[in-house]
Amino acid sequence: MNAPQTTGNPTLDLTRELIARPSVTPEDAGCLELIASRLAPLGFICERIDGGGVSNLWARRGTTAPLVAFAGHTDVVPTGPLGDWLSDPFVPTERDGHLYGRGAADMKSSLAAFVTSIEDFVAAHPAHGGSIALLLTSDEEGDATHGTTLVVETLRARGETLDYCIVGEPTSVDTLGDMIKNGRRGSLSGKLTVKGVQGHIAYPHLAKNPIHLAAPALAELAAAKWDEGNEYFPPTSWQMSNIKGGTGATNVIPGTLEVLFNFRFATVHTADELKRRVHEVLDRHGLDYDLAWTLGGKPFLTPRGGLVAAIESAIRDTLAITPELSTTGGTSDGRFIAEICPQVVEFGPVNATIHKLNECIAMDAIAPLSAIYRRTLENLLNVSDKA
Repeated sequence: MNAPQTTGNPTLDLTRELIARPSVTPEDAGCLELIASRLAPLGFICERIDGGGVSNLWARRGTTAPLVAFAGHTDVVPTGPLGDWLSDPFVPTERDGHLYGRGAADMKSSLAAFVTSIEDFVAAHPAHGGSIALLLTSDEEGDATHGTTLVVETLRARGETLDYCIVGEPTSVDTLGDMIKNGRRGSLSGKLTVKGVQGHIAYPHLAKNPIHLAAPALAELAAAKWDEGNEYFPPTSWQMSNIKGGTGATNVIPGTLEVLFNFRFATVHTADELKRRVHEVLDRHGLDYDLAWTLGGKPFLTPRGGLVAAIESAIRDTLAITPELSTTGGTSDGRFIAEICPQVVEFGPVNATIHKLNECIAMDAIAPLSAIYRRTLENLLNVSDKA
């Protein structure tokens, strides 16, 4: 593989090198080796914690607290139709002030900024206190079963915890630095099977229609107000995503009805509390049913102060703007990291083109992203002589 031509901007150069590696999930395509080769000379102990065909890297410099970690993923989503791209998605291309390529925003520019921010920080503060780490995986865009979860389980088993973690997800909306994710809602899914008795549509007294039986309960669940949310989270949402019943014939009462639904919930509730309320509704309506639950992720929240204040200050110092705090959007690997880290935030570039054709990042945002990560390190590790 030919390395892309250097530009004189270290973060841009590394971003280009990473984009040129076609790491479609769960492939890593050598991204972790490239990153480890930059970290090892800085004194990082680089440990591969691979499993299930997934590549994972845990790299740490230092042994004392506080431990500040950067977390992210080298894998990218598939490109979609290559003919619809204006340039090859794995040939980093500069056009109209933007860098194009799959992963440009999600999240190879963040990975590059992690590395260059650490290089600059260590060069300026080689004897800094505390520790710095990177937790990287090639399985975030896919099943996410052997990636960050495996690393977290490994660290927890040996009693290793994090104090602060910055996940490099693309959180900005209109311009770099306008939004930080200081938490995410939990995701709880259910597969409900309501049982009836199949029969001829002309003899309803000899059958038991599960659609009719379930309808009042489903209406009650859809209309329910689960909570008011709180300072950081919107109200909990319950949504049906699929409903299926019947044989396809118009003259057959079905024997079962299957409903798929999902909660996106705040820290106001636990998953068990929401499960209990659903069962109370179904039981009150006298339904004969089976219900299988899947907890996709618990909610997590990092309140103001600490890590949030450190990165807010870094953004103001670098860009002269004050970011908005948000917990909107889907889940991220932050939900796993929060199991061993009390303060987790997500911060990265503008997300307008992620997972789309012609994914890109503004080139003038790449160096400032690295500067923000570096200043956050300085804030958290109490470096007084900030450069």
